[in-house]
Formats: sequence, structure tokens, C-alpha cells
Amino acid sequence: MTLGEALRESTQLLERGGVDSARLDAERLVAHALGLSRLEVYTQHDRPLSEAEASSVHELVERRAAREPLAYVLGEWGFRHLTLRTDARVLVPRPETEILVERALMVIEDVPCPRVLDIGTGSGAIALAIAQERPDARVTATDISADALALARENADRAGLRVTFLQADMFDGVSGRFDLVVSNPPYVLASEQIPPELGYEPREALVDRGQTARLMAGALRVLSGWLIVEVHEERAVLVVQGLTELGYSEAKITPDLAGRERVVEARWTP
Repeated sequence: MTLGEALRESTQLLERGGVDSARLDAERLVAHALGLSRLEVYTQHDRPLSEAEASSVHELVERRAAREPLAYVLGEWGFRHLTLRTDARVLVPRPETEILVERALMVIEDVPCPRVLDIGTGSGAIALAIAQERPDARVTATDISADALALARENADRAGLRVTFLQADMFDGVSGRFDLVVSNPPYVLASEQIPPELGYEPREALVDRGQTARLMAGALRVLSGWLIVEVHEERAVLVVQGLTELGYSEAKITPDLAGRERVVEARWTP
């Protein structure tokens, strides 16, 4: 079997599995299995594969065809300027969360040495992106999951970034005042039909059980500045209303790249 044949068969297998981006995923999986760039995959189409190489490709492609998230199969995922380790302990970092980080960086743009708190850090994507792009920021990140924090610490070590990690349920054990509280809490509705890939991700990090409401109220104790939260596209207006009722000001919604109402921000002045 040549590399080109392996790529063609991999694409067909992913298509049969219902993967929308079958060709692109096949390219990435073949490249990963063989230790090549995607460009090298195309320039080496006629290269014969050893039995071990063909088996490695097939194993990864079968996992993706079963609808395991591509990020888990690859073991890493890009987020802004970072490459993060990813596995089933945490949610896969998503492009819409990059919009949240963008807004976070904008609201603290003029704040010297800002104190930032990331609630429910998961892989550490938000906290580490802010720490990387604002080296003067003092970033604390919490998560209730010890497994998630272990992976977040590993990502911090790999990136050479300094973040204080704390195992906590929301704001438990958090002290002091922060210029920014940021979070991507669980917001998938329990009644919502989800794609097969989400079945691999930790349910406690996906399904909304009132975490956004707890976040909005709990932030009042530690915040002197902005709260920015990722939300369900059907709940953004309700979140803005809730923040206004709690006394926050300047609430606004920012859409994601697909135009869905995804990020809500508001200011709290004690």
C-alpha cells in the first residue's frame, strides 16, 4: 500500500462513519501517524508504507470513524498560539472560545498587571492563552476535576507559562479581587441532541446544571472589573438580563465566527 492509497482508503472510511470533514481529517491522521506534515503527505503519495505504518494509520482512522473527537485521536489541539495536550479528561478547545479570549484581552488591555481568574479551566486553554499573550497578567485557574487540573498543569509546563492552579468548585478557596473573571462553563442543554463526538467528552463539563447562574452571582465576591462568559446561543439574552438584575453594567453580547450569540461580558464595580 502506498501513502496515497492509505489516504484515499482513510477518507472513504471516515465518510462511511459520517465524518463531515473526512478528507481533511484523513490528511491530519495520516500525517500524524507517519510523523509528516500535511504538505509531505501530498509530496510522498507514491511512498510505500510498511506494515507497521499502515497499521498505525488504520488504528487512528478507525478511532475517528467511530466519531471520537479528532483532538483526542491526535492527542493535541491548537488554540490561538498554543498547542495543547488533549484527551477525554477535558473538553476539546474550540474556536468560539478563542473569541472569548479575544474579548478578555481587550477589556484588560489598559490594566497594568491584571489579576485574572479562569473558572473551570479544563485543559487550561483560556488561562494559558491569556498568560501567553499578557505576560504581565497574574492568572489563577480553578477546576473541580483533579484530572483536568493535572492536564492543565502539563500544558502549562509544556508551554513554559506560569499560572496558579487551584482545585475548587467555582470560587471556593479563591480570595482577593480580580480585574477579570472569565469562564467557559457547561452550557449544553440536557434535552439537546448532540453530535456523537460530544459523547466522548466529560459530561460534567458539557451539560448545564445552573453553573452559569452560579458563576454570575459568585463572581460578585471576587470581581472588580469584567466578567466574560461563553454561553449557549439561545441563552445569551437571558444571561445579559440576569447580569443586569444582579447589578452588573455595560453588558453586551459578542457573536462567534458563525454569527451565533456566544460570548457575554459585563462590568462589576464593588
